This record gives sequence, C-alpha cells and structure tokens, in this order.
Amino acid sequence: MRLLKYTAARLISLFVTVVIGIFLTILIANMGGYVDTIRRAEIREGIMLRVNGSNMLDNLTQEAKVARIDEMIRLEEKRLGLDQPFMLRTVNYMSDALTLNLGRAQKMSSDSGSRTVRLIILERLAPTLMLFGFSNIILFFGSVMIALNLSRNYGSFWDRFIVGLAPTSSAPGWFYGLFLIVIFAGVLGWFPFGGMVDSPPPDSSMLYFFSLMDHLILPTIAIALSTLFLSAYNWRTFFLIFSSEDYVDMARAKGLSDRDIERRYILRPTLPTIITNFALILIFLWTGAPIMETVFNWPGLGRTLFQAVGLFDIPVIVGSTVIFAYLLAITVFALDFIFALVDPRVKIGSEGNKQ
Repeated sequence: MRLLKYTAARLISLFVTVVIGIFLTILIANMGGYVDTIRRAEIREGIMLRVNGSNMLDNLTQEAKVARIDEMIRLEEKRLGLDQPFMLRTVNYMSDALTLNLGRAQKMSSDSGSRTVRLIILERLAPTLMLFGFSNIILFFGSVMIALNLSRNYGSFWDRFIVGLAPTSSAPGWFYGLFLIVIFAGVLGWFPFGGMVDSPPPDSSMLYFFSLMDHLILPTIAIALSTLFLSAYNWRTFFLIFSSEDYVDMARAKGLSDRDIERRYILRPTLPTIITNFALILIFLWTGAPIMETVFNWPGLGRTLFQAVGLFDIPVIVGSTVIFAYLLAITVFALDFIFALVDPRVKIGSEGNKQ
C-alpha cells in the first residue's frame, strides 16, 4: 500500500509538472499572442495575393469585394482558431499537445513533403539518434573507463595529460566542427563537408552504409573533443573522492585486490550517479543539437527545431517539447525505483523520507 501511494503521488506530481512546462512553452513560443498577430497579417496578405492574382472577384463592386475579402479572412481565422480568446486557445492547444494531436506544421515541411508534425518529428528522429546516440553512448562508457583507470593511477603521466586537456572541452562541439570541416573537408578533402549521405544516395545498401559512416566521422570527432576530456576528468575526480573513504582503506588493509575494491566499494556506491547521467544522456539524444546539426547540415531534430524557431512554427516547437517532457518525466519516475534496486540505502516512500 505504501508503494502504491508513493507511485500514485509521484505520477500525479510529474504529470502536473509536465502540464505546467508545456503550458509555459506554448506561452513563450507564441510570445504572449504576438505570433498570432503575425499569423493574422500573413492570412490577410495571402488572401489578398490570391484575390489579386485571379479574376474571382472582378465582377463585384469595390464595397462587395472588400466585404468578401473580410469574410474570407474571418473564415480562415476561424478555421485556425484565431477567433477564440487567447487563453482559451492556449488551453485547448495544450490539451491537444498532451495527447500528441499536434496537427500540421504551419510553415515548414519535411524532406518528403509531409506537413504533419508527428511525421516531421519521426522522420528527423532517426538521424539524430544515429549521430548523437552513436557518439554520446560510446563517449559516456569510454570516459567512465578512462576515469577508472586514471583514478587507479593517480599522478601518472596520462592522469596529468587528461587533466591538462580538460579545459579544451569547454568549447562546444560545433566550434571544433568548423575547424574540422575547413581542415579535413576543405583543405585535405578526406571527408565530406556535411550531410548524412552522399547526394544522390547510393543505390547499394553496402555503399549507403559506408557513405553514412564517412559522414559520421567528423561530427563524432567534434563531439568527442568537446566532451571526452572534461567528462573523464569529472568522473576521475568523482571516483577519487570515493576511493579515499575509510571503508576503502579498510578493504585494502584486508588484502582485497584493486579490482574487487573498485567493483564493490567504488563503483557500487556511485551507481546511482552513473545511471542518472546515462539516463539523462539518453533523454537529451532526442533533442539533438541545433547548431551542431546546422554546421554539419545533418537532417536531425535539432536542426528542425532551429528552423521551426526561426519560422515561428509553434506546432513543431511544442511537439518537440512534449516528447522531451514525457521522456524526462518517465525517466525521473523510473530512476526512483532503479536507485532502490542498485543501492540498498535508498528507500521508496515513507521510509526514504525518514532517513
């Protein structure tokens, strides 16, 4: 019963948080109604261009023509829901967003010509997961393994070397990407300038795969340069803090091997932090990196979101935010139970609150 009460309360609190976050996103994306003003002006401009470019109203008087244009504008605004009060329109749109009933994009479309927001997001999801999933997951486990090795060899040459290179990771990945493109694509010509595959795409599956791998090399290196050294330095410091605990010294005094000490007394208590970082990396993979994907002309979600912000395309912005909010809420909810499984010190519900 205690577990059920905790689960219900946690789900309700997370859902309320998601609702508030999406509502604020809609308000910010709409700039408090300013985007609606832009849309009304675009509706009027589009109808005026359509009327002036055809002979559909030439047989009417000027007064009748103006009245017919105003009626066409009113019907179009009603179709888009712009005739409703701003807050009511925002609440209705939020309810549609929560059910992922996002409708069609207002201005942008996908490469395949689809204007449905759900299809646009799904089409751009695979390239984003391919690039950032391939690079970040490998870099995460690689940095943890490097950090464990550095914590075992504190003060060695490689330890000082990684610590010295850690400040180089302060620059974002797109910054290194610009230099990599200039050197290896522009000067040396070893790799393509950008894109996901060659244009036109190869017909053979094998050639398509090699083309994809060729295009993945430069952005992966750029992400590694902006992440690996600083991440390894952070984890190395984290492991060193735990390796200096009294119970670790007691284990060494008992004659346990370094591997056993590392597995039982260093990795085990740090598992919640490692799992949390890995879970958050998986969540942020879905958002992509707008500037990074733009620099490498990578057709992912980040670049799509960047274009949607520039075009004031609210459905695409809200759609990306809704998916991210749901994934983050599910991850936070699941981590509570995962922590209880990997760390016996963590209690779920009232017992955890008493500690």
